[in-house]
Amino acid sequence: MTVRIERDGRVLTVIQSRPEVRNAVDPEHADALQEAFLNFDADDTADVAVLCGEGDVFCAGVDLKSLAARGIATPENRATHRSLEFPKDGGPIPRGSVGPSRLQLSKPVIAAIEGPAVAGGMELALWADCRVMAEGSYMGTFNRRWGIALTDGGTVRLPRLVGRGRALELIMTARKVDAEECYRIGLCEMLVPKGKARQAAEEMAQRISKFPQVSLRVDRRTVYQQEGLPVLAALELEWNNSAGTFKAEGAAGAARFAKGAGRHGDFSDFD
Repeated sequence: MTVRIERDGRVLTVIQSRPEVRNAVDPEHADALQEAFLNFDADDTADVAVLCGEGDVFCAGVDLKSLAARGIATPENRATHRSLEFPKDGGPIPRGSVGPSRLQLSKPVIAAIEGPAVAGGMELALWADCRVMAEGSYMGTFNRRWGIALTDGGTVRLPRLVGRGRALELIMTARKVDAEECYRIGLCEMLVPKGKARQAAEEMAQRISKFPQVSLRVDRRTVYQQEGLPVLAALELEWNNSAGTFKAEGAAGAARFAKGAGRHGDFSDFD
């Protein structure tokens, strides 16, 4: 089994389970990750997902031994290779080389990183909404050493997180970026002691899951959709996306506040 699922209330934890190859992703692993997150997105009883790796490794990227053995460019494997390409007719977008990296989910995902998250594993971490890194963990575009390009969103998401110049430096030098630097430059949002990444990510997920979800998901979607828009267009998008949220949740929340909830900074209902 390449992927395991564990659950605690409305939080789902997706565990990459190929520790013998440092959770490197072969096609079966990629398919299993894709399926796990599609199922999560469709599950009305789950609000937040955590993605982690078995053992002390998040993900070492695409399984290069598997890639070499499959001879991806040979005629007998061309159909498999082409199945990862974007369609010319506007059809469904195929999964990425490491699985769900091309999915645009309606719910948040938090990456819990222990050890290396490198090459495609780094791209998988960047796909998540937030990243919790343990001390001693690291990222890096180690694929550079083997002449393999980033194809799972690394060139798109990295500059959006850390800026173009910093992203280009990391992409072109392929250097190791330790957890402390990742935290400093905005590659992760939380730094925790070694061995505590999953626990911290699940605690964050539980906190998120306790809030009203309609408005939370709308705000999350707007953050992604407004990227690249002029300010006024982005503000209009925000307003349009929020339509209906007050009726769905806000009115009830305002009524609770009017009756005394949250007085004197007491938000124990959400803690």
